[in-house]
Amino acid sequence: MKTSAKFKEYIWLVNTIHQAGKITLAEINRLWLKTDMSGGVTMARATFNRHKDAIEDIFGIYIDCDKQNGYKYFIGNEKVLRENTIQNWMLSTLSVNNIISESLSLQNRILLESVAYEGTYLPMVIEAMRRSVRIAIMYRKYGDEDPRPLNFEPYCLKMFRQRWYVLGHFHREVEDEPDIDYFGIFSFDRIFSMSLTEIKFQINPDFNAEDFFEECYGVLVNDGTRPEKVRIRVYGYERYYLRDLKIHHSQRELTNGDGYTDFELFLRPTPDFIQHLIGLGEHVKVLYPEWLAEQVAQIHYHALMHYEQ
Repeated sequence: MKTSAKFKEYIWLVNTIHQAGKITLAEINRLWLKTDMSGGVTMARATFNRHKDAIEDIFGIYIDCDKQNGYKYFIGNEKVLRENTIQNWMLSTLSVNNIISESLSLQNRILLESVAYEGTYLPMVIEAMRRSVRIAIMYRKYGDEDPRPLNFEPYCLKMFRQRWYVLGHFHREVEDEPDIDYFGIFSFDRIFSMSLTEIKFQINPDFNAEDFFEECYGVLVNDGTRPEKVRIRVYGYERYYLRDLKIHHSQRELTNGDGYTDFELFLRPTPDFIQHLIGLGEHVKVLYPEWLAEQVAQIHYHALMHYEQ
């Protein structure tokens, strides 16, 4: 069997068990026989067990069995399919890919956004993370004319708005002073060259990538902005969009009024978050904190001045 066909079966099996909650192999086979993949042949227990092992190896999703209640199968680490985990991202991406690949006759009617890949940089950074070696890059920040060399420990990767970023950890020894440890975030599209060094490092055992970005809107992490409560009032249909697609995981709904909804978030109101609020235009008003409301109002004012010149 081709690898692509096996992947389709793996994805179908995970989705079937996940949707059912708990399901027997006999129930799985009843659903399996309704698919074109089955070819009218049931899934043997040996095949099921091989698929189960492959799913754990490839996706990090393990299928457990409740032997005391009718030998029903379920996703043992179901939490990874509900959060922003790599397992959820991989499964969602491959599931959509399978659906589209089976509908090539409609390809002119299915419009997609390009997916960030970034050539050889992504596998190089992943390899450096696997081997725990530092990477050397030539990097040009926005506003700089020439790229400059950087050498750092790759701690994690993050995708934001279809761009890949690498979080670099720097360890600088300062004479007669405590060592300085700090982080920097670097966009792949501003890297001119990359190479792996032979300098080994040990990642801080207390580092957790999800916790590191917990209070961030996007990728700005070290501009000194402190986390705080932000309250916004959202008008019109935009409030429904924000209910379905949260700005930040901390977002919660406070009150509803005549044509508006108030939301509260707890995050670092960094420039990228402020630009997102600006992008919502007349549909959003910052209620708290006052400094943020004033800053957003000033940006709107200066934008208006461009039209009056």
